[in-house]
Amino acid sequence: DDARCESLHDALTFFAPDVEIVRFPAWDCLPYDRVSPSADIVAQRVSTLCIFLGWQSTKARKPRIVLTTVNAALQKVMPQAALENASLNFVRGGRVSEDDLFNYLTGNGYHRTDTVREPGEYAVRGGIIDIYPADADHPVRLDLFGDEIESLKSFDALSQRSLDQLENFSLTPGSEYFLRKKQIDTFRSNYRKLFGVPHENDALYHAISE
Repeated sequence: DDARCESLHDALTFFAPDVEIVRFPAWDCLPYDRVSPSADIVAQRVSTLCIFLGWQSTKARKPRIVLTTVNAALQKVMPQAALENASLNFVRGGRVSEDDLFNYLTGNGYHRTDTVREPGEYAVRGGIIDIYPADADHPVRLDLFGDEIESLKSFDALSQRSLDQLENFSLTPGSEYFLRKKQIDTFRSNYRKLFGVPHENDALYHAISE
């Protein structure tokens, strides 16, 4: 369970500091619950899946341990191909289209807010775009001049103060599920097959459809 997993992580970190340890938690909500899993847990799961891809691509071999729970092991995850093709790279001095960036953020599970506080959020203030990648320790601030990336900086989510200047970073999905047109159409079709024609007050169906 989660408590034993946390204790084991602390013990391994102390007794085996040379071992790379990653955690893969289960969602903290039940099937058909109207409450989404917490952003921190989703971020941890996406981050771990990205680490798995990195392990496959590197030739280095070293001690590694994956800590997970029964509930997490039983839960389906996104297809590997979906994650492999879902990254967006930024380089200081490079260029990025705001339309392409916003389409990526919307289609890959990021939510727009006034102030970025948690993984999976982004905020826009003129040419400044704050993004909290799912697999990052800190959010990132892009300062754009037109389509050019003038600066890339990490910043503290609580104080909103800049931390380090970055030369580049890679943006991964902010969610395990993508609400793109294809996925929405599939959901609508399967929902009607399983539950019949949705009622006008079916909040779940209409929220995803919109």
